[in-house]
Amino acid sequence: MSKIKIAELFYSIQGEGRYMGVPSVFLRTFGCNFRCAGFGMPRGELSKEAASIAVMNAMHPFNKYEDLPLVSTGCDSYASWHRDFKKLSPMITSDAIVERIMEILPQDHWQDEHLVITGGEPLLGWQRAFPDLLDHSKMATLKEITFETNGTQKLDPTFKDYLTKWRFPENLNIREITFSVSAKLPCSGEKWEDAIKPEIVCEYEQVGTTYLKFVIATEEDLKDAERAVEEFRDWGFKGHVYIMPVGGVEQVYALNNRSVADMAMRKGWRYSDRLQVPLFKNEWGT
Repeated sequence: MSKIKIAELFYSIQGEGRYMGVPSVFLRTFGCNFRCAGFGMPRGELSKEAASIAVMNAMHPFNKYEDLPLVSTGCDSYASWHRDFKKLSPMITSDAIVERIMEILPQDHWQDEHLVITGGEPLLGWQRAFPDLLDHSKMATLKEITFETNGTQKLDPTFKDYLTKWRFPENLNIREITFSVSAKLPCSGEKWEDAIKPEIVCEYEQVGTTYLKFVIATEEDLKDAERAVEEFRDWGFKGHVYIMPVGGVEQVYALNNRSVADMAMRKGWRYSDRLQVPLFKNEWGT
C-alpha cells in the first residue's frame, strides 16, 4: 500500500483558476523544488519570514500545522516544503487518506466535488503513489482532478499512461484532468531557466486541460509573463493564461488585485482572484 507525506488535507472552496468557487478537497503533499522567497519583496530581495519562523520553532516547537504563523512575503505554503516543519506532515497510507476524505465530504462520498492535488510540488516525488489512491473503491465516483504544479516536473511514462486510462475509463463517462501550472516568474526569486519549462508543460496538454497561472505585482512582472507566454506558445502551448495578484495576507493582496485585473483586461488574459484570502484570510486549511 502506498504512502504519501501529507502537509494538509481539507475541504474548502477552490479560490483560484479554472474551478474558482467549486467545493473541493485539497490534498497538499510535502516537498518542493522551489522556495519562492521573492514574492511580495522588492525585486532582487528574498523574504526571511519562513526562516524567522523556523528559529521560533527551534526554541518553542509548533505542535500542529494550524498553529504556524501566516506570512505576508515569500511562499504562503512554506510549511509544505521547509525541512524544519517536516515533522508536521505525516506519511499516511492511501487507505487512511481516502477514509479522511470521506469524513470531510458533506455526504460521505464523491458527488460534484473536485479533488485538488497540490503542494509544495505534488509531481515531485509522489507520482507512483497516486494510482493507489485513485484506484481505491471509494474514489470511483470522483469526476475531476486538478494538479496544481509549478510546471517543472516531467510526467513519469507509467503515470502518464495511468492518467490517460483514468480519464477515459471503459463503460464510464469521461473524467476531467486539469493541470494548473503556476509557472514562477523572476518576482518569485527563482531563476528563469529553472522555472520556465514549456517542453514539460506541453506534455501535460497531452493528458488533460492545462493552463498557465502567473502571480503578478508590477508592470515588470507583466512583461516577464508576456515573455514566458511567448516561449510557451513557441513550443505549441494552446491553453489559457491567467494572472492573479500577489499576497498571502489580505493587506498585501488588496494592494494590487484591481491593478492586476486591469492588466488582464488589457492583455486579453483571464484574471484569477485568490478567494481564500478575502474569504478565509488565507488561514491554514482553507
